Amino acid sequence: MFIAKQKKKENIAEYLLYMWQLEDILRVYDLNIDRVYDCLVAPTNRSDEEKQEARYWYDNLITMMKLEGVQKEGHLQINTNLLADLNDFHLQLLRDPEESAYIATYYKTLSFIVELRAKSENRDVPEMETCFTALYGYLLLKLQRKDVSGETQAAVAQISNLLRLLSEKYKLRDVKEENDFLNGIQ
Repeated sequence: MFIAKQKKKENIAEYLLYMWQLEDILRVYDLNIDRVYDCLVAPTNRSDEEKQEARYWYDNLITMMKLEGVQKEGHLQINTNLLADLNDFHLQLLRDPEESAYIATYYKTLSFIVELRAKSENRDVPEMETCFTALYGYLLLKLQRKDVSGETQAAVAQISNLLRLLSEKYKLRDVKEENDFLNGIQ
């Protein structure tokens, strides 16, 4: 919970990947809050109050997963909505002539996106979903200590560059919107 809060503030792409990983971790623990608490919360050096707050947060995620029918696979609606927002923002950046650095990074990444989509069963997913799915797959391979080809590493590096830049732009947009809101109140 505490990691998620920090990642959400600092890097929205890392946050989304973290939340996907957390969905899988909760599945490993059979969506059992007692097992999650014993393995993920209890061993931490947090106060009892923070541990209870974390238990409540994990329990809410588990409840949402059950209600949304993503106990075995898939993503929580909040994560799906965030991905859609990131994709919309990505498309907005591509239409903005002042975003030449982002657009250039996108075009350096496009061949990898096209190649990944060609290999995918579902070729109609938005580009950002393709990028996040590729990075998440790469992270899973690394966690399993599997060999990763040089081609895959090059693709992941370029996709990471694009998502890092998208995250920076997203954070700046949120700060600007917050400042605009606060200035409007005064």
